[in-house]
Amino acid sequence: PYDRGLLYGELTDDLMKMQEDIFVRQLIQFVPNKYAQKIISTLITFFNRHLIQNIPDEYAEEIYGVSRSFSDEYNFVMPKFMRILNYHAAHDLGHALNDYSIVGCTSLGVLDTTKSSNNLLLGRNFDFYVGDEFSKEKIITFMRPDDGYAYASYSWAGFMGVVSGMNERGLSVTINAAQSSPPITAKTPISILTREILQYCSTIEEAIAIAAKRDVFVSESIMVGSKEDGTVAIIEKSPNGTGVFNMVGNRIICSNHYQSEEFATDPMNLSNIKNSESSSRYKRVEELVPVDGAFTVEQIAEVLRDQYDVGGDTLGMGNPKALNQLQGHHSVVFDNMNATMYISTQNWQLGEFIGYNLTDIFETKEIAISDTIAPSSFLDTPDFQLFKIHKELESKIRGCIFTEEFTLNEEEIDLYISSNSESFTTYEMLGSYYTNMGQTKSANSMLDLALTKNLPSIQVRNRIENKISLNQE
Repeated sequence: PYDRGLLYGELTDDLMKMQEDIFVRQLIQFVPNKYAQKIISTLITFFNRHLIQNIPDEYAEEIYGVSRSFSDEYNFVMPKFMRILNYHAAHDLGHALNDYSIVGCTSLGVLDTTKSSNNLLLGRNFDFYVGDEFSKEKIITFMRPDDGYAYASYSWAGFMGVVSGMNERGLSVTINAAQSSPPITAKTPISILTREILQYCSTIEEAIAIAAKRDVFVSESIMVGSKEDGTVAIIEKSPNGTGVFNMVGNRIICSNHYQSEEFATDPMNLSNIKNSESSSRYKRVEELVPVDGAFTVEQIAEVLRDQYDVGGDTLGMGNPKALNQLQGHHSVVFDNMNATMYISTQNWQLGEFIGYNLTDIFETKEIAISDTIAPSSFLDTPDFQLFKIHKELESKIRGCIFTEEFTLNEEEIDLYISSNSESFTTYEMLGSYYTNMGQTKSANSMLDLALTKNLPSIQVRNRIENKISLNQE
């Protein structure tokens, strides 16, 4: 394990340095006050004081090997090994501290029984978001450990856990956040649990056994597709136990709420369904994916690229209610029966997907592309060009809010609105901009407009209404 980590670090040291720079800059932007940064760092260190005890020795050794190639620049925060350990819990912490709003994801599985091979296809959007810069560079890691199965994982530099991966036996894992109570102390990061499943399991039963023996500190759904079983199941983990939801018919869908008998009627889960956009994304997949019939990897990719509401209503671009929120870190399509995974490239899931056949790769030890999924035609539309302009202006607005060193002119504000006029986020962002400038009348005018758009959830409506109330005080 240590040697694996050491080699990984040597291969990716420049990318790890770049990724940590971006991550730290993003955190500083979120919390610009140095005193507050120190307090948060101290709190995280205290919260994660038992983290190492909840990570299997094999992965702790591997992560220590990786840390040897980490930069010394941020040692003032904490030593390299402790920093990388904490980064492995970043998904969990972001989920726990921010109502999973930075990690809302959608995944699905389809069993095509029209073919003699019983083709099993899965798709997932990983919408973990800490800024566009963080998502620019991704890594697909092909790993052949001494113990367990060889596997491939898609994530970012320096991350040895798994959020999306498949092993040589055709078993795939993906994770989706669910709502849970604020944790008291760190347990096993969900990405370490899924890494263990991917490395040591070929069946869903084996995956359930590993999940049941690990304690986690946030609630999460783990979708497991198995070539050997010819089906998909969702393992629902919470700090209070483990539930399992099996495929019904030939289709299974996972957004950000629980479905198993163990947790479906839990009051917190019911509240989550009512107040978040999770059920909307779930229903949209139901509309797009037939219960029975043939399905291709290209069709799975099209589902992941969808930007519309239930019934095909418009949402504007970048709405959390959409399957494609135009901000996700990555998307993956799995062909389990053929042990092939297709990974998204650039422009979120709109760009080309590159396919890798793991059987060929691990037999020949040659990494070669086996197939591709063509880019979305949306990339060639005027709307996409407008959205790129919208994103650039939004980045400038965020800079105005955080630094207060410059302002937008009227032409820029008009362009920002016209480039994504149906999105509530356009007007909520401008509401925050005007509030920050002390122009409460203009701020509330924009926030009122935001309330007229297709909002993703009751939570968002309450948030906007609260901003209006604060401006009126």
